[in-house]
Amino acid sequence: MELILKQDIENLGNKDEIVVVKPGYGRNYLIPQGFATLATASAKKVHAENMKQKAYKEAKLIADAEKLAAKLQTSKIKISAKTSSTGKIFGSVNTIMIAESLEKQGYSIERKNITIKGFDTIKEIGNYSANIKLYKNIKVNIDFEVIPEE
Repeated sequence: MELILKQDIENLGNKDEIVVVKPGYGRNYLIPQGFATLATASAKKVHAENMKQKAYKEAKLIADAEKLAAKLQTSKIKISAKTSSTGKIFGSVNTIMIAESLEKQGYSIERKNITIKGFDTIKEIGNYSANIKLYKNIKVNIDFEVIPEE
């Protein structure tokens, strides 16, 4: 029995794959639970068209992410923070502040996609590096500087 999976199922397949299973497993478990649909001739045609459209959209997203990565690598980020006379920051610099700094420069990046290399939060003035995930396999490293607030 051929089925089109509606979601990932462990040890069987991923979403939108066409799989062959025993009739009882498909009829009694996968279809009633809403995990799969029958792979009839018309359903296969619709599935093929959906996969084409999905591939086209994904190619566009990848191209946009690569353009953004090229722009981000050339950008300079400076984050100002209140400091003591020894260079220690009152509080800390975290991914939220990096995201806000990028927002001021015109880049809309969610903070959950930003990781600071080697640190959870930054507590001293200096130069640091962060990794930004733009799309599935597209990541960019940016350097930023934490400076004292005037």
